[in-house]
Amino acid sequence: MLMKTAREQIVIYGNRMITDGLTVGTAGNISVYDPETGYMAISPSGIPYADTRPEDIVIMDLHGNVVEGDKKPSSEFLLHSAFYLADIGAQAVVHAHSMYCTTLACMGEPLRSTHYAIAEAGIDILPLVPYHTFGTPELAQATAKALKSGGRGVILANHGMCASGASLKNAYGLALTMEWCAQVQWRCMCTGKMNVLSKEEMDVALEHYKTYGQAKSEGSPVSGYNG
Repeated sequence: MLMKTAREQIVIYGNRMITDGLTVGTAGNISVYDPETGYMAISPSGIPYADTRPEDIVIMDLHGNVVEGDKKPSSEFLLHSAFYLADIGAQAVVHAHSMYCTTLACMGEPLRSTHYAIAEAGIDILPLVPYHTFGTPELAQATAKALKSGGRGVILANHGMCASGASLKNAYGLALTMEWCAQVQWRCMCTGKMNVLSKEEMDVALEHYKTYGQAKSEGSPVSGYNG
């Protein structure tokens, strides 16, 4: 079985998405990328997370060709590929329809630096990807364009969010942080007062995040609040 460990991790974190409230039903999807083979393991389409087994995970290349697996892959495989083809060091992607990130997405709002924790994404403002139908090349292309800003995550207009990382644990930690920051931003917007940190203030926070926690010794991006 190709990418056995990755398959097992996807099953575990798929169930965590439900219990942590990052998504509902069969919405959202997870992938892990192996740069040595050029293959990604991705969750199957339409199977409840509680019913997904490691053998249900589909192995694909980044061009949409199935390498191993008898299930239909997630309809968002092109969206995941966009992260791995971008120059951001992604080796895992979590795509979720979490409540607060999705609320901002439906308001047409990017995820702003109302709290310094957003520095975990490596950027001061996570961009809003313009709306395109789910599972389409157009959505993947628009996401690839947004990733050129240098961040590790995006908000998908009228859709949801994506977070990436050097590992699935790292990507999932960022997804949780994005959702927490989105809730803070939404609450601030509800009160009519939002104090967004300046680019200069966030540059300092971003620099501090390079050595926050165990990031320096492990040689990988920090997992921040929820890693």
